[in-house]
Amino acid sequence: MVEEKIGVVEHFFNKVSVAAIKMTDGELKVGDTIHIVGATTDFTQKVDRIEIDRQPIEVAKPGDEIGIKVNERVREKDTVYKIVEE
Repeated sequence: MVEEKIGVVEHFFNKVSVAAIKMTDGELKVGDTIHIVGATTDFTQKVDRIEIDRQPIEVAKPGDEIGIKVNERVREKDTVYKIVEE
């Protein structure tokens, strides 16, 4: 199991449990598994939905600013990795 860095958390919307993520590398598709890591954050989850400006998309690319519903609290500057099955 390999992890590749794909982005950084820019904001967390507490009431709706959504992470705003700036994509920096690679691609992220609906159905991919991500690992979010930070000073006090460390969990893995499957991506059910990706949005840009509240519109659902299938694939996020570098430069995109996306929103993903997360299972746990995340913090600004947490790193987002995509888990790549080999």
